[in-house]
Amino acid sequence: MFDKRSDVLHAVETAFYQKHVLVVGDLMLDRYLWGDVTRISPEAPVPVVHMQRESHRCGGAANVASNLAKLGLHTSIVGFVGEDSDGQVLISALQESGIDTHGILPLAGWSTITKTRVIGGHQQILRMDRETPLADTAHASQLLHQQVMPMLEGEQRPHVIILSDYAKGVLSFELCQALIVRARNLGIPVLVDPKGRDYARYRHATALSPNRGELRGVTGVEDGDLNTLLDAGESLRQSLDVAFLAVTLSEQGIALVDGSEHPRRIPAMAQEVYDVSGAGDTVIATLGAGLAAGLTRLDALHLANLAAGVVVGKLGTAAIDLNELRGALLTDATYEQSDKIANWAHAKQQIARWHAQGEKVVFTNGCFDLLHAGHVTYLEHARRLGQRLVLGLNTDASVSRLKGPERPLIQEQDRARVLAALAAVDLVVLFEQDTPLELIEQLRPDILAKGADYREDQVVGGDLVRRWGGRVALVQLVQGRSTTGIVQRISAQK
Repeated sequence: MFDKRSDVLHAVETAFYQKHVLVVGDLMLDRYLWGDVTRISPEAPVPVVHMQRESHRCGGAANVASNLAKLGLHTSIVGFVGEDSDGQVLISALQESGIDTHGILPLAGWSTITKTRVIGGHQQILRMDRETPLADTAHASQLLHQQVMPMLEGEQRPHVIILSDYAKGVLSFELCQALIVRARNLGIPVLVDPKGRDYARYRHATALSPNRGELRGVTGVEDGDLNTLLDAGESLRQSLDVAFLAVTLSEQGIALVDGSEHPRRIPAMAQEVYDVSGAGDTVIATLGAGLAAGLTRLDALHLANLAAGVVVGKLGTAAIDLNELRGALLTDATYEQSDKIANWAHAKQQIARWHAQGEKVVFTNGCFDLLHAGHVTYLEHARRLGQRLVLGLNTDASVSRLKGPERPLIQEQDRARVLAALAAVDLVVLFEQDTPLELIEQLRPDILAKGADYREDQVVGGDLVRRWGGRVALVQLVQGRSTTGIVQRISAQK
């Protein structure tokens, strides 16, 4: 779940528009030839594609820039195209998306990298690549160095730089290190989508986003236990002096490797996958957008994971747009509500993370049988005492012992699910004891909230909380609102 969903919503609705991201890397044009297949060629056992239309999309680093622009960020791009028609098509496509293309250099005697895909129905039949190695990589690196360095200065300097490396020779060791060192001195985060088996060129970057296969290749770990691979990723992170790795794991989601005791995993959203082309571009772009907007790395990565889940449902290289990301956030909110229901161990870990971020955790408890306006108002007031609200919920057996065999009216999982849907509640934790004393001792909240119909010396766990520096807070109740009253009125009507 998001640590600060309100910040994420603010970023998507407002903050993206105020941020500038610079993309440097290998520019490509993706051409699609669309048609139908109705027969096999008599000349060879291959399908005959009756071509109906042709389209073009931005590829490589250009697709990273396209994602950023569609999310509403001011985007600039630096790289090479050839002095050819494909280069002009690519520049025009970028400009139509509102991307600043002044940093693109046409190279004489060099062809724009172009990938042509033949699509029969909804199936890719063939891919043809046209690319020519750079004749003089040292000279090309020097040209880009002269082009990009002035863009790091002045009022228009970027909030984030993304290096999109497709191993076509544009991002040389010298250029990468010059950019990373200069950006680091200026306090600009540098994110890298890496390639190859030598990551020395990315040393001192802020983050790398390898996929599982790329991380195996650079660490030498065989495809086996994921924990072993992520441990090797942590060693790589330390050796390169990188703040974190965002390891994309296909259907297993994304892992954040940042020196924490255990890598944090963000599960993939369940959906039908049509095409993974460009999904890595969407991840690095959305991660960069989130960091530029001030999100934590975990929230930015969670947002990137949602965006990737959208684009893999499209055919061909595709970019996420703002409306699609908003829709993914709404869907994720439904999943997140059920994620709020935690066992004791999970709740303890989550509270430790909140404490590490300097957030105060409020704890309250109750049966909350037949949720009503008094409950909701009470929980909203309790939440305002800190940054997080954890609710200890009596199990059915516990409620029966406290209130009699006719109660509860609503079984525990339903009560937990309804409470988790409230914006004021951050975690729901069931407990089967008659009092929450043992749970409070395990979770160690900062503030213990209870209704003002209690005195402080009557609040179970109050002495414990005060012992570790916390406090007890009594919250005013809404008069005339109670489950007992509702039950009595229903009985009277019957």
